[in-house]
Amino acid sequence: MVTADVEAVWRIESARIVAALTRFTGDFGLAEDAAQEAVAEALVSWPLASPANPAGWLMATARRRAIDAIRRRTALQDRYALLAADLAADSAVDEAIDPDKIDDDVLALMFVSCHPVLSPEARVALTLRVVGGLSSEEIARAFLVPVPTVQARITRGKKTIAAAGVPFELPPAAERRERLGGVLSVLYVIFTEGSTATSGDRLLRPDVAYEAIRLARTLAALQPDEPEVHGLLALCELTAARFPARTGPDGSPVLLDEQDRRLWDFSAIRRGLAALAKASTRGLGPYGLQAAIAATHASAPSVEATDWDRIVVLYEALGRVAPSPVVELNRAVAVAMASGPAQALAIVDELIASNRLPGSHLVPTVRGELLARLGRRPEARAELELAARLCANRRERSVLLRKAATLS
Repeated sequence: MVTADVEAVWRIESARIVAALTRFTGDFGLAEDAAQEAVAEALVSWPLASPANPAGWLMATARRRAIDAIRRRTALQDRYALLAADLAADSAVDEAIDPDKIDDDVLALMFVSCHPVLSPEARVALTLRVVGGLSSEEIARAFLVPVPTVQARITRGKKTIAAAGVPFELPPAAERRERLGGVLSVLYVIFTEGSTATSGDRLLRPDVAYEAIRLARTLAALQPDEPEVHGLLALCELTAARFPARTGPDGSPVLLDEQDRRLWDFSAIRRGLAALAKASTRGLGPYGLQAAIAATHASAPSVEATDWDRIVVLYEALGRVAPSPVVELNRAVAVAMASGPAQALAIVDELIASNRLPGSHLVPTVRGELLARLGRRPEARAELELAARLCANRRERSVLLRKAATLS
């Protein structure tokens, strides 16, 4: 029970604690290490005497750990004196942490964790670790990589930030807008992995997806005037709203046309639509357009009653502002529903001819579906079998093989 209490407080307060420590010490790696040591101490101390203010206890303990570490660095004695003074002056503030307070320290922490000097993998790992409060084990399970790999990414990331002299501060407004796309892309990668796992034996990883939503809500509260932040939040909420209907009791995937829409989370849909309205204030960007597509699905009573013409138009707009082969493939699916499989097949064949998605199981999946609708069953089966061989997710692979078997 105490372990669960510590984990719950850490998950909620970790970003604020690490951010405050980084601001005081000027050392991102030291701050994160000290915070982790405070958690370890809590696991030992709290069973003996539970603190009245758990967040304040963690902050004060982590601060003392940081100061102890700095004391051991003889070259930083002057910094230690300053920090000791800060500790005495701010102890009352530490013990009275407002759990509802969200300040610019957390936003700065997001921008440090997603700094361009880091590799995409390191950005994801650091964001989940220091902003999301996930352990290395949780991150490893989420992305199906060994724990040492995650730990190495985090360690290299912190060293890279230190070597590059990345300051712990909010970038100027103009630079913040330039780098905001990087922060959003990290949250999008995290959510996407949660909503459709790239490999493994589960289609969904809801804990990962909901962590991305929590971080997106925090970012939206900190950056309320950035439409694309609300666009990403809307996309995540509207997509996650369908989670309850996307898998059966045994975890097997349930396709969109077979889903019981009564199981959709309508509270999440309302939140998503509200975020989409905020994203629409100055025109929709890439995330906002994807959210508008998700909203069209969410408002339809069935696949047949979906406004596919609108979805085609939205994908065309998305293709202009954020062109990618995946967008083209999704547009092909929408065109098939709006105008028939023949037009859509031409789009897919063009993608294949240009070799824009090599090795992806998505292309033969869509092509197989289109060929099946056109009555070209042997070709369709071959495409679906190819898709199954390329698919790393066991749940998705089983669906593809079942479909292929019906075409024999």
